This record gives sequence, structure tokens and C-alpha cells, in this order.
Amino acid sequence: MLFRCIEVESTRIWTLCKDNWFVLFFFFTFAALIPALMANNASFHDAWWHKRATLARERLLKAYKPDPSAVITHFNQKTQEALERSLDELAPRNSTRRNLGKKYKGPCVATNPIDRCWRCDPNWALNRKKYADCAQGFGSNAKGGKDGPIYVVTDSSDNDMLNPKPGTLRHAVIQTGPLWITFSKSMKINLNQELIITSDKTIDGRGVMVQIAGGAGITIQFVHNVIISNLKFNNIKATGGGMIRDSLAHFGLRTMADGDAINIYGSHDIWLDHLSMSEGADGLIDAVMGSTAITISNCHFVRHDKVLLFGGRNGDEVDTKMQITVAFNHFGKHLVQRMPRCRRGFFHLVNNDYTHWEMYAIGGSHAATIISQGNRYIAPPIPDKKQVTHREADSPESEWRKWTWVTDNDVFLEGAFFTPSGDPKGAATYAALERIRPAPGSEVGLLTKFTGAIACKIGKPC
Repeated sequence: MLFRCIEVESTRIWTLCKDNWFVLFFFFTFAALIPALMANNASFHDAWWHKRATLARERLLKAYKPDPSAVITHFNQKTQEALERSLDELAPRNSTRRNLGKKYKGPCVATNPIDRCWRCDPNWALNRKKYADCAQGFGSNAKGGKDGPIYVVTDSSDNDMLNPKPGTLRHAVIQTGPLWITFSKSMKINLNQELIITSDKTIDGRGVMVQIAGGAGITIQFVHNVIISNLKFNNIKATGGGMIRDSLAHFGLRTMADGDAINIYGSHDIWLDHLSMSEGADGLIDAVMGSTAITISNCHFVRHDKVLLFGGRNGDEVDTKMQITVAFNHFGKHLVQRMPRCRRGFFHLVNNDYTHWEMYAIGGSHAATIISQGNRYIAPPIPDKKQVTHREADSPESEWRKWTWVTDNDVFLEGAFFTPSGDPKGAATYAALERIRPAPGSEVGLLTKFTGAIACKIGKPC
């Protein structure tokens, strides 16, 4: 066994095999960081959040994949298979591929493995929970509320933070146990305070168009097994905090929320798919404090400065175990930086379309491992901003040259270039490239054609 737990007067002492010293290091590093963990809006003196932090520490250890090569190899294999089948289907009607323009109105086309799992099935709404089996990458174990009932949100209001009204999104996400949350109609939800989600939840916006706009964002803190799909986020604002219910059993004082559209904090098994995101007060998606087993896919990002942050602070060694897949996304107009910005951890950036950036696309520090595969990078018309990569100024070249940042099968246009570092065979080490190559960057336009929230209609392919 990797470890066993001994109960001593309600104190848990973990004993580990001597050849698993890294788990011991990670465990006690996380334990030392519990006070820091509490800094994410929750009151430091709240025993409820202390307990949740402790449980999260134990779960994060189990979610970490010691061999990321297996995850990457499986992802690339599934993508290649999906792309080959899609090209075979498109070949008899070659005009379809030629006409995949911005206003495509033809038959359903799903080219990446996530979309092929559900989108072209006209009966997708009769079997919504099949979607829980469609994730790929590090977040593929996220099943959300698959094992629970369906909860239909009928009311867009958000007026009571302590006793949310039944039928509202806030009432849905605090329920105990698995829940698959849908919406009765299209709606705009202005959150008065951050929306705190409990474990085992799916927020499924397919079939309608739901906007989270003009107010606070979503917080995923010390939980696991969450899916968020087919929503629009825009104009997310910082909020002042206050007394907020975070579950049926607890409410407590929360401090100011920075204005992230989605904040993932000390959580694992998270899948974010088909989101349209723009104009947040802080980040669009932050994943910090050891959050791991995450996939961000099929999203469309526009009009924002700091897009994705993976690892929040230089001293958070717990982020060493962070593992995130970023796949099939479109980084579009009026973006500035952080697509993503990484500290420590392991990040697979694969088959994304980077069509705009004003400073840089991919940044990082503190020995982050970045594997860039099959992406398309189109540099901006700014002479000194052609470089895709950015190392933070506090990292001397003698240090960052040791980090594994690898480009493989990427496409670079308009003068874009990627500065690699570390082991030049790093990608092969992690992804077994001699056996399973990523889908090429030249096919990114096809793989990312239908990013963002989709206007699905029940009874028809999406």
C-alpha cells in the first residue's frame, strides 16, 4: 500500500513506505499551507473550512498522476482517431470542409474526441449524463452529478446569500450529494456574491443560453468532481464579501472576491467545457493551491488581460502536483497575456488556436513543465511581441534553461516563435512521441471550429 492511516485521539498520522518519500513531502507541505489555503476568502477562524482543507489535502494526493505520459498518450491517440474519422466523413462531401466558415449552417460536424462523444446525437438531451463520460486529459475522471438527480433552474435571481430561493442556481449548487443542474430557459444571472459549489455537481447549460454576467463569478474550493459546460461569462466583477451559504450545513463570512470568472482552489477532477469567457475584473480561470486533475476544453476567450493562471504564488510548493490539460480552445481577439501563466506543475497545451495576444501567449516560472503540442500560434503585428513564450523576470536564464518547455508539431505564423528549454527530448519522455503523435497544428482550425457556448436545440444535433 502507498500509505495507511492510523487514528490516534482523533489525530491522523500517515505512515508511508520509504520509497514514497515524495508523497510524504507533499503531504506535510500541504499541511503547512493550510493557513495559506484559508486565505481564499474564507475566514481563517472558520473550523468548517479547516476541515474541508484537511480533507482536500488527502484527496489531492490520490488525484495526482505520477505518470503523466499515460494521460498524454491516451489523449493524443483519441484525438488522432477522432480527426481521422472526421476527415473520412467529410471526404465524400468535400464542399462541407471548404464551407466551414464563421456562419456554417450545414450538417453536424464534430472533429475532436470530446465533441464526437455527444454533439451530433439528435437525442443528446434525452441522455444528458452520457456527457460525463466525454472528458479527455487530466480531468477525464470528472463525472460531476452523473450519479444524482436532475435539478432544473427556473429562476435567474440571486437575492438571498444565506437561504437561497429554491429554483435558483445558488440553491442548486449547495445541495448535498451528486446533482445534474440544467436550466428551464435562457437567462442572465447576476451573482451578488461568489457562487460556491459543492462536490459532485454538473452545471449543464446545453439547450439554452445562460449568461453569468455583471456580478461575481464561481468558486470551486476544496471540492472535487465538478463539470461546468455551455455557459457564457462576461463582465465579472470583484465583490465585497459577507455572510454566504456554501452548503446546506454551513454558512460563514467570506472576504472580498477578486473577480475571477472561475476560481479553482485546492480542488481536483474538474472539467470546464464549451465556455465563452470575456472581461473579468481579475482572471478568467484561476487554478491554485494544488488544484489538479483539470481539463479546460472547447472554450473561447476574448477581450481580457490575464486569461488563465495556474499556480497563484511563488511559495506554494503544493502546486508541484498540479496537472492540467488545455485543449481545443480558441484564444481570440483582444487578449493580452497568460494563456496560461504557470508556476510549478505539469501542463499539456494541445491543439489550441492562438490567434491574438498583445504581450505573450504562454508564461511561467518555478520549474513549470510545459508541453506544447499541435497548437497554432499566430503572432500579433507588433515587432517585439512575436515570441510565444515568456519567463518571469525574477528567473535568470541559468535557471529557466533547466525547465522543460517543449514545442512539438506546433504551427507558427506571422513570425511567431517558441523558445524551448530543458531536455530537448522532454516531450518524447512525457508523451512517447515515437508511438503517438499529437494531431498537427495545421488541423487546429478544424479541431476548434465550434468553441465556446453553443446554441443547442433539444431534439437536434448540437
